[in-house]
Amino acid sequence: MTLPRLYPILDSESLERRGIALERAAEAFLEGGASILQIRHKGHWSRAIFDSARTIARLCAEAGVPFIVDDRADFALLLDAGLHVGQDDLAPRDARKLLGSGRTIGFSSHSAQQLAAAGGEPVDYVALGPVFGTASKRNPDPVIGVGEIRRCRPLVEQPLVAIGGIARANARAVWDAGADSVAVIADLLPGPQEPACTAFLRHRMEEWQQLLKAA
Repeated sequence: MTLPRLYPILDSESLERRGIALERAAEAFLEGGASILQIRHKGHWSRAIFDSARTIARLCAEAGVPFIVDDRADFALLLDAGLHVGQDDLAPRDARKLLGSGRTIGFSSHSAQQLAAAGGEPVDYVALGPVFGTASKRNPDPVIGVGEIRRCRPLVEQPLVAIGGIARANARAVWDAGADSVAVIADLLPGPQEPACTAFLRHRMEEWQQLLKAA
């Protein structure tokens, strides 16, 4: 699998704090050039959340962009989407049995030991982090730093996604350390003094696209 160098994540909690609907963020990111999208919702999957995810799945399909669901294999199956699982979620081998060979599955790791083990699973890519401090996840694992990305990259053959506190200011160092892709949440969203509007989200994605061209 060839992953885009930028992996945007639609984190429902982060978007809700800014008053931004999931569908609106997805549409803006796709218009700005996103070439993969993941929805991450850690709470109860209400009917409204599922309807939002179904809309995003349709938008991604129309744009020819892979859509990934975090944690929930059942909803990934219903939405004809890929799946990303963590250390405490459904095991990748069981997820593969459920989703079949044609769906993308990613797997999170937080240490060299976990990463090496993840490389032996039937997954299309592996994630490692947090690289930097992050406010997008409750009770985050210990920060590993850019040096650990460089040290651990040879441990797996699959594409490696770095995650955790990655922004435009530090993304180049993470790519240079060997990450194939960087997962981003907060740096795609408006800060406290910035407008929480579709135009801003699209512009921020376009800024990332310019960074990708220059990298």
